[in-house]
Amino acid sequence: MAISKLGLLRNSVRAIFNSGSGGIFPVRCLSTAASGDPAESLTDSIVDPPEGPCFARIRNIGRSTLKTDIIHHFEGSGLTEDDLKIEYNRNFDPTGILAQFPSRSSYNAAGRQNTKKGQPYAMMPIDRKLWDLQTSYYGKTVRVKVPRNAIAEDIERIFHGCNYDGSATEIFLRPGPEPKEPIKMALVRFPTREEAMTAARLRNRSFCLNSHVIMHVLQ
Repeated sequence: MAISKLGLLRNSVRAIFNSGSGGIFPVRCLSTAASGDPAESLTDSIVDPPEGPCFARIRNIGRSTLKTDIIHHFEGSGLTEDDLKIEYNRNFDPTGILAQFPSRSSYNAAGRQNTKKGQPYAMMPIDRKLWDLQTSYYGKTVRVKVPRNAIAEDIERIFHGCNYDGSATEIFLRPGPEPKEPIKMALVRFPTREEAMTAARLRNRSFCLNSHVIMHVLQ
């Protein structure tokens, strides 16, 4: 067609302005310059909204995938560790990553980068509400799998000598592989990432009630 959809939109808006006092919008509210066309200004704002953050979910990650792995994979898209949140299931196994890209163009650049590298990850845009609701542990929390009869004092013995917040420790049960065999876990919080990583490295596979404990740092 000779007239594009954008042209039709501008013509419609311009007709409203030319109708004078009978128009919907007063010209003085929408005109941005003395000699500017208010119809041009209005339709430009409709077609090209202000640029802002773009949020996405990244799937097909592994159990040991780190935030730094994602940043390296999408190099050039402007991501930092604070722009990533790991999604976990009820057993705190990672299932995906939520990403906050600085702009739509950076999200598109990440998609091209992913395609160029064989698309090892699946990406899809999400609403900001999902990002806001997702908890981030910032690498300061250690998940510990312990024997089912373990109590708070046993957790304290595991981390004796470590700098952690004992008052914030959570102990709970989660469904196991068998319905009648739940798994007991604890979340232990540390002041810094470095202290959490050090504790997990030194105390992982240590003994609690004659059984090995398994640790994983939550990002």
